[in-house]
Amino acid sequence: MKRNKNNRIDKFLELPQEVYSNVPKIILTGFDEIIIENFKGILEYEEFYVRINTHIGVVNINGYGLSLENMTNDDIKVKGKIESLEIERTIDED
Repeated sequence: MKRNKNNRIDKFLELPQEVYSNVPKIILTGFDEIIIENFKGILEYEEFYVRINTHIGVVNINGYGLSLENMTNDDIKVKGKIESLEIERTIDED
């Protein structure tokens, strides 16, 4: 019941879901930059491949010259020449 009440308040205040939950927000700027908000950790990092864990799955970034920049507790920025982006769902959301 409490969760349902919070959802109504969030909708009334028009808050984005990523603000009040662990759902990641992915911002892709061209093919040169990606920002992932609400991430959990870095699983793998190479110049050509980055795997980032989120609360709902794993984000795989392929490319070349990839580097991690501006990492905080809540978000991470990957820069470089991004060739492809793949999201692996690890939990079922209803």
